[in-house]
Amino acid sequence: MKAAPFDYVIATTVAEASAALSEPERSASLIAGGQSLLPLLNLRVAQPDLLIDISRIPELKDTRKASDAIHVGALTTHADVEDGRIDDPFGGFLRHVASGISYRAIRNYGTIGGSVALADPAADWPVCLIALGAKVNLGSATGVRALPIGEFIEGQYATALGRDEIILGFDIPCPAGRLRFGLHKVARKGGAFADSLAMAVEHADDTIAVALGGAVARPFLLTALAERVREGEAEEDGLRLAIAQDLKRGAPQADPYLVRLHTATALRALARMRGR
Repeated sequence: MKAAPFDYVIATTVAEASAALSEPERSASLIAGGQSLLPLLNLRVAQPDLLIDISRIPELKDTRKASDAIHVGALTTHADVEDGRIDDPFGGFLRHVASGISYRAIRNYGTIGGSVALADPAADWPVCLIALGAKVNLGSATGVRALPIGEFIEGQYATALGRDEIILGFDIPCPAGRLRFGLHKVARKGGAFADSLAMAVEHADDTIAVALGGAVARPFLLTALAERVREGEAEEDGLRLAIAQDLKRGAPQADPYLVRLHTATALRALARMRGR
């Protein structure tokens, strides 16, 4: 199939893009790398009246490191991260995540902003950014606001993005010392979205976060598991009980197979973190 007819404009500023998005008589979609949107257009799952190209907005390419955080622009590609073209004060965690996304051809064009905006619960960047406690910056013609990633993503393919808003970028807090991380992903084939995806990080002050994505309604933190680990729990049975508590809260519809799968994924991510 081919995409339904649509109008196409190129925006060069956030204000231009916001104004086009807010036109009441037409539905609109943003496009940058297009690696998520183009298949949806061709399958006619998405049928916007207007396609707004934001790939030429300089503000969305702004990536810089401050004293306490790194700002990553929404148009940063997965390949930019993989190739070390942005700072990675997380011990290589960002590069490790980027290198495992789909295929290199996709990574050359796909963007962090597009991944988060799609809000697929099986995508890598939302899980990573939740684990790192990142915030998303949203802009429109009227101003800028920031939200924690966990609040921005409201469900499968659902976000808190306003009709006239654009993702500007992400602020990721820099670790105060060495950061250990672990990642485990289960997918039906190489390069596919994950059925289960877990990422675990441990900061120098022993703060721990474990985030889970995949076949869930939305990515979420395994807070009971993190608390057990902070308390020094080393027995697998105790960790499994904690994960079960988290899944009842964050994935109550999971069947026994998915419960086993997510449990194994979380335990393996945790083991890889501890092995670093």
